[in-house]
Amino acid sequence: MLVAFDVGNTNIVIGVFEGEKLIKSWRMKTDKNKTVDEYGMLINQLFTYDGIDIKSVSDVIISTVVPPVLYTLQHLSRKYFNKKAIVVGPGIKTGMIIKYDNPKQVGTDRIVNAVAAFHKYGGPLIIVDTGTATTFCAVSKNGEYLGGTIAPGLKISSEALVEKTAKLPKVEIEEPGKVICKNTIESIQAGLVYGHVGLIEYVVNRMKLELSPDGKDRVTVVATGGMAGLTAEITSCIDYIERDLTLDGLRLIYKKNR
Repeated sequence: MLVAFDVGNTNIVIGVFEGEKLIKSWRMKTDKNKTVDEYGMLINQLFTYDGIDIKSVSDVIISTVVPPVLYTLQHLSRKYFNKKAIVVGPGIKTGMIIKYDNPKQVGTDRIVNAVAAFHKYGGPLIIVDTGTATTFCAVSKNGEYLGGTIAPGLKISSEALVEKTAKLPKVEIEEPGKVICKNTIESIQAGLVYGHVGLIEYVVNRMKLELSPDGKDRVTVVATGGMAGLTAEITSCIDYIERDLTLDGLRLIYKKNR
């Protein structure tokens, strides 16, 4: 079995693969202050609860955008799985040419998502990842990672609004069903949700023009991340939702490097 760690700024997603099949996944809060043993005990409890033998783990792969957590998970892999983890980063084989000014600056999660989406749908394509940040990645029809856009995510926008204003309250992020709202809660929800969907639609449309100026190539749009379901329900610019896109990409990259 392969264990894949996708470490984001807010959450760590852990996936267990048996061959090509994702048999179980869990989500836990990213905490830079947790020790190896604290993470280890949590993971051991999750495995035990779902009846998965931790001794059956044959390999581990890690993708992280939070460097302080990397050492902890590498140590955890050696101590609890008795394996040296593969770490997605410079020098790793992805099968994808990265046409960024400095490829080392691209978040590993963005590359992993691009590998998985291109493997499943081909190109040209756009990946919209609605996490702590909302990122947009463009992949050519030849499978080249071209670059993209980074914007504040919905939760960051919500927190900033509360922090920087004196009277506006924190609200649940959900669709109010209208934009002419008659109370403060729904007004904030409308601004956050529909404003973010407007951002997604505009960036996606601009990317489509840049990927296919003459409109001859059909550009596929794939959404992933915690807010993918909410935003995709409101806009027609998303073709597919892939909730386990990053885990699938980690499995594919593992196959290329083991």
